[in-house]
Amino acid sequence: MNAPTTIAMAGERMVVVVAHPDDESFGCGSLIAAATAAGAGVTVLCATRGEAGERRPDPVTDTWPLGLLREVELCQAAMILGVDDVEILDYGDSGFSGPLEPGSLVATPIADVARTVGRRLAQLEPDVVLTLDGSDGHRDHQHLRDALHIAVASLDRPVRIVHSCLARSLMSEWAAVMTAAEPDREHLGVADLGRPDDELVAVDTSAVLGLREKAIACHLSQASPFEALPPDLRRRFLTTDFVVEHTPDADAPTSEPTDPQTHQLAPFEGASR
Repeated sequence: MNAPTTIAMAGERMVVVVAHPDDESFGCGSLIAAATAAGAGVTVLCATRGEAGERRPDPVTDTWPLGLLREVELCQAAMILGVDDVEILDYGDSGFSGPLEPGSLVATPIADVARTVGRRLAQLEPDVVLTLDGSDGHRDHQHLRDALHIAVASLDRPVRIVHSCLARSLMSEWAAVMTAAEPDREHLGVADLGRPDDELVAVDTSAVLGLREKAIACHLSQASPFEALPPDLRRRFLTTDFVVEHTPDADAPTSEPTDPQTHQLAPFEGASR
């Protein structure tokens, strides 16, 4: 069976739940563009404004608060990807590491985040929810992923959870390039970046490569994780996406984030490895 080209079909509603502006483009932009091209309706729920991100200097926008600037970039990218609506949940950006500020996403108990996300999902009534799997080691991604699992389990209707994943083989190549080009990147300190390849379902997103590239380019304040890559490796990252489908567990823990590698995830039905 050929690789699928979308995770949401015409007439379906997909909600993309991400932690920061740029996660929707850097992380799963092709999956969003493919879904909207297929006729699915898409809403992006972004938990923070990304104000803890590292900022690229730009004389035009240097006086803007970073969170406001990144919110604008998110909206620009969402329009390119065909998204119907963008909502920000107003948590603080926790950053990759370091002390947590009050009100930041990771400082907020998972159960509280789950209730907030769950209330909004109940209103939006999605068929599919897409999020990042957290295998890049970012604590905001992992915290939000775990809250989302609880939120979906609490809904009174079935909803598919799809994780957008990083293939471990590609991440090994990425880490080798980054170690030479940008050795101070915090992600390089994460053990076992990405998920094992044999757990993943490949989605052929080559048809929306142009849209993905335009969406990535909207996030001018941030360094793209793909910009230092050789062209062949960049293309492999951006023309095939990898996903797993998660079955919500009503008994999932509600206090501490769980290790992204311990979730038992299965391919979504109808897809091929």
